[in-house]
Amino acid sequence: MSNQFSLNGKVAIVTGAARGNGKGIAEGLLGAGATVYFVDMLQPELEETVQALKNEKAKSIVADLSVRAELDAIVPFVLKNEGRIDILVNNAGITAVQPSEEHTEENWDKVLLINLKVPFLLSQAVARAMIEKGAGGSIINVTSLGAELGLANVPGYTASKGGLKQLAKTLAFDWAKHHIRVNNIGPGYMKTNMTRGSFGNPELKKSRDDRMMLARWGEPNDLAGPAVFLASDASSYITGQDIYVDGGWLAKGV
Repeated sequence: MSNQFSLNGKVAIVTGAARGNGKGIAEGLLGAGATVYFVDMLQPELEETVQALKNEKAKSIVADLSVRAELDAIVPFVLKNEGRIDILVNNAGITAVQPSEEHTEENWDKVLLINLKVPFLLSQAVARAMIEKGAGGSIINVTSLGAELGLANVPGYTASKGGLKQLAKTLAFDWAKHHIRVNNIGPGYMKTNMTRGSFGNPELKKSRDDRMMLARWGEPNDLAGPAVFLASDASSYITGQDIYVDGGWLAKGV
């Protein structure tokens, strides 16, 4: 059974992988045997992350996903080097915090671009390569508690993550005939740069701590296991699903 979780011979792309959740996921896939392309616009952090791994299967692509030419270059680059793509993890995401009545169109467009449009375009490009290869594959979107719950002052973020959740279900439907599975991982409150403000504020931290059944904040490497599971043959009959890695946040009652 353990061989079901092996990713030996597989090629993966993980966006937003220089740090945080993306780094944790990418390192998990790497540890399971995959060749992993860490994609990020943060060049010094990205290069430091990949070099520190001392693993020839860890590769880097510096790309600003908001620049269409750089986005479009990712899949051809990986195919040229590897001849195949088996796994895509759409992790890169941003947020903009503003009261909804003041939320600017500019912020809305930036968030929807990175969090929803880019994952669709990259999934589309990867799926085309998978269809041509004929071997299927796994696409994993990183959503959020905001795909299920209202979160204050981040209308673009919650709209984009809710959209990403539903996008996965349509792509799973459309691409099942090609043996391409599409699923979502929804992190709870993880210790990352994006949540540093909450974790560092005692009042905000306590309000979040009180919602967690498991009495700790998540770490990026808590996402590695679910990602390996969804990327591997261990989940070969799972598609269009959501796995929340949230310490029990969503399930907790009063």
